[in-house]
Amino acid sequence: MKLPLTVTFSALACGLATHATADDATLDFGVPAWPGITVKTEIAQQLLEPLGYDTRRHDVGLQVIYQGLESGDVDVFLGGWMPAQREMFEPLEADGTIQSLANNVDGAQMTLAVPEYLYEQGIRSFADLDENRDRFDGKIHGFGAGSAASEILNAAIGDDAWGLGDWQLVDTSTVGMLGAARDAIEREEAIVWVGWTPHWMNLELPMRYLDDPEDLFGENNGESDVLTLMRGDYAESHPNLAEFFSQFAFSAEEQSWMIREYGQEERDVDDVASQWIRDNAERVEAMLADVTDRDGEPAWSTVRESLSL
Repeated sequence: MKLPLTVTFSALACGLATHATADDATLDFGVPAWPGITVKTEIAQQLLEPLGYDTRRHDVGLQVIYQGLESGDVDVFLGGWMPAQREMFEPLEADGTIQSLANNVDGAQMTLAVPEYLYEQGIRSFADLDENRDRFDGKIHGFGAGSAASEILNAAIGDDAWGLGDWQLVDTSTVGMLGAARDAIEREEAIVWVGWTPHWMNLELPMRYLDDPEDLFGENNGESDVLTLMRGDYAESHPNLAEFFSQFAFSAEEQSWMIREYGQEERDVDDVASQWIRDNAERVEAMLADVTDRDGEPAWSTVRESLSL
């Protein structure tokens, strides 16, 4: 039976979610306020429930999730975005506190984006920005101070990378940034912003990612992994679950759809998750290969019968 639970930031951060609640009998997910991670977590919960696993969701911030993985209050996190979270991830991975089981999004990327019409006009690289500074009013639009993207761009401005030394980073929020992008596109004006996939922006905005041979956002022009992280001791004591999560993965386009349906269209998360499961039975079967239910029976047979797939 699924047992969703919202835990406040202060409760988990102060250790009030103890092992009495975060025990080995219940699989505890850490979930930040990110639509894609929320939907993926719900999909995992809907697939694990027929197999006999109790699950629980903790809706808390990113730092608290890593604290929970370290303390044992969180067992699994489906949003280990790398390299952006490297400073939090590497120490815990190095000492075995957490294990990376899989990259659960194929094709993830974060870098600067422009409207498609600017790309077609020849603005295709970071190197093309400064020579068009006046068109952009010397502004790059970001989604929040303190984000990994903000730190990268502030460092680039400080180092005068690509001639950006006299540019300004306009940090607002994801909603504010994409609202500015949408408004500029409607007027066919110049704008450059921090783009990433998976996200609904890739489905709804005519946009292209700029080339960056210096890889300011990471290798291969901001190519990213979204890791499935599990507590090391939990993975060792629950090899069946570790096997499931090692095969639990999606394309960037699929997660962009999830983000749009849940985050933009405001559909119920359980409806979005159940639709994906119904529409992708073959994928679900692959995710459950060599996995069993709590009674040792093949997981796919159990899930197929329970969910009428």
